[in-house]
Amino acid sequence: MKRSHYFIAVPLTSEAKQAIARFSGDAALSLPFRTWVHEEDYHITLAFLGDVPPGKMAPLCEAMAAVAAKSAPFSLVLAGLGTFGERTAPRVFWQGVETEEALNGLRGDVYEACTKLGFALDRRPFAPHITIARKWQGAEPFRPDMLRSLSAARAVFSVPEIVLYRTNIERTPKYEAIAVFPLLGAPMNDRK
Repeated sequence: MKRSHYFIAVPLTSEAKQAIARFSGDAALSLPFRTWVHEEDYHITLAFLGDVPPGKMAPLCEAMAAVAAKSAPFSLVLAGLGTFGERTAPRVFWQGVETEEALNGLRGDVYEACTKLGFALDRRPFAPHITIARKWQGAEPFRPDMLRSLSAARAVFSVPEIVLYRTNIERTPKYEAIAVFPLLGAPMNDRK
């Protein structure tokens, strides 16, 4: 039996997904990546958990509900493009978002809660992004200037919740929402 992988993420609105999908369709004409992410799978990962033993699922959901309850909804702006991996053969092509302290704070709270539950999390600095494509397979080496001619998707979208997703490798789209945690905190300007 295959193990499932889980992660906590910020979902995107339909409008943001559609904007990225339109961009992705255009970009695929000039950038030969092996796989392009399905529109329904766009998200911003906050914490990759890997396998979650059955006994940890309820405590994980309780912890994420508590994090979400104290976090206020906020908005993000799509901005910028980039890659991860080898410079001439990147493994990931992504769309970024403008820096937003609420997102960084939320990610910090999610990380802290998951670490307290014993999850071994990635220690690299947080680089919020939406994966668009994977595995460069061009006949020529990838050059970062190839991205300069592209107009990245633009959209402002609200973040009213975080989601626990399960990966289903054999399906498309492959990410399945297992639990949704509404952000219930008061916005900063509403706090006394």
